[in-house]
Amino acid sequence: MTARDLATAMERVQSVLTRRPETGLHDDAPAAVRWCGDTRMVARHPGGLQFETDMPTELGGTGDRVTPGWMMRAGLAACTATVVAMKAAARGIPLTTLEVDVGSRSDARGLLGMTDDDGTPVDAGSRDVTMHVRLCAPGVPAERLRALVDESCRCSPILRVLSDGADVALRVDVAESGQSAANRPAGLAAAGAASPAHEGP
Repeated sequence: MTARDLATAMERVQSVLTRRPETGLHDDAPAAVRWCGDTRMVARHPGGLQFETDMPTELGGTGDRVTPGWMMRAGLAACTATVVAMKAAARGIPLTTLEVDVGSRSDARGLLGMTDDDGTPVDAGSRDVTMHVRLCAPGVPAERLRALVDESCRCSPILRVLSDGADVALRVDVAESGQSAANRPAGLAAAGAASPAHEGP
């Protein structure tokens, strides 16, 4: 798909949403994760794609797979870069380079439920999150490219949920001993059996 094709697709969607704004809100494709023992997990997409995560060896994992935290950083980087590319295409900005690096710091004590010396629970969340965007579009002023990135950050769904927070509705189902995913109740159907859903960014 060329930049013009991408711009045309966005114009088409925006036209539909202008006429029928109620169609903009949709269910995103669910992510289903299955425990494979120890700290190894397999994440599944409704379309059939799956990948594994694991923890570093010092935290009981094998260290040969990416961690869930890395997936979060990769998702943030990919989501933001995608929005930049979409907006650049819509504005006729000819990008030749677009790279996004995301870093953060974490305190392993939070993951383990530990507290500081004063008894305060250590935050398990990532902190000091940084994002570095590098882009090039010959002939386009740097100020315009920086404005493009700023606008894209305001429209990046993953950046917005990480920056603004979102309520998570938690449901816990306790299966009977020996019950597997294959014979669990219909309410716990695998992601692939869920109703059709949009990908989400």
